[in-house]
Amino acid sequence: MTDDRLARAALSRLAEPGDRQVHQLLVQHGPTEALDRVRQGHGKLSRFAERVRRLDIERDLATAEKVGARLLIPGDAEWPERLGDLVIPPWCLWVRGPADLARVTQRSVAVVGSRVCTAYGEQLAADIAAGLAQRGWTVISGAAFGIDGAAHRGTLAVEGVTVAALAGGVDRPYPAGHGRLIGRIAETGAVLSEVAPGSAPMRSRFLLRNRLIAAMARGTLVVEADLRSGSLNTLNTAVELGRPVGACPGPVTSMTSAGCHAKIRAGMATLVTSASEVIDLVGDLGADACDEPRGVERLTDELGPDDARIHDGLPHRAWVDLAQVCNASALAPMQALPALARLVELGLAERREGTWRKASSRTCRQ
Repeated sequence: MTDDRLARAALSRLAEPGDRQVHQLLVQHGPTEALDRVRQGHGKLSRFAERVRRLDIERDLATAEKVGARLLIPGDAEWPERLGDLVIPPWCLWVRGPADLARVTQRSVAVVGSRVCTAYGEQLAADIAAGLAQRGWTVISGAAFGIDGAAHRGTLAVEGVTVAALAGGVDRPYPAGHGRLIGRIAETGAVLSEVAPGSAPMRSRFLLRNRLIAAMARGTLVVEADLRSGSLNTLNTAVELGRPVGACPGPVTSMTSAGCHAKIRAGMATLVTSASEVIDLVGDLGADACDEPRGVERLTDELGPDDARIHDGLPHRAWVDLAQVCNASALAPMQALPALARLVELGLAERREGTWRKASSRTCRQ
């Protein structure tokens, strides 16, 4: 293992994700020199002294090997290039699972939302995630309770690929209640973290984890979120990165959808209701476009003005003669007769001995 790779692994143990000072050291001096300076602990870097004293990178690598995790760094073929759009990218990624991150994140959507969600939100997240997976898209989320878990399960249900980003080490499934789910994700997809194995899932790490979810995906979908939901942090990051963002509407009286409604109203998110609309939003222009939703087509939709007026004026039960038709439609006989003939041909009107009426529902497909 190269010195740079070992140095980045060590920094993932020593420094918190998003540490600006360590990021500047990496940019200016490279990983090995940055690690040396952190170890020396001069000035503000003395804050790492206790972590430096406890550092055991061989132990971290052994723990990763035990759970089948690998270490990725920028420049690796599997490294998701979109992470480079972040102001402070991760030093490295610890990854469990067979999925090639660079490949599966090329066409991917982050599906996130509140931990405390409604049955409506949970079902919608699962349905949309399954629809995305069936169309060859990877679903990225955070493995949390609520919307995240529903998105992962919906993807797995159709044998799709899903990626879970954790706030703690990849050897510490969190929440514990999702240990089995995270294990299933690692069997076919990928479970990743930017902190070293064994690291605890602290609150600050969740917010920083969210930026990875937003950055790796081509776009972000928030299914259900209240006004203080952490998923809105993911949405904000996606907006800052210039990624397309979608949000699902809920009942206007539901506080669990208030965050989605606020972002739609502010113009930060596009209203979406299905997997097709999500793909239309985040996919390739033209190739991934979806048809505009339309109501059920009826034979009467394409009628010309005269035909429509005649049809509107025909009774359902009573039979009317030409004079009555002309009176109801305000059309001359020479206009009414051709229109009546067309309506009969279309199956929208019936004729009997010089009288007409609308076709019965049994014969008319309106």
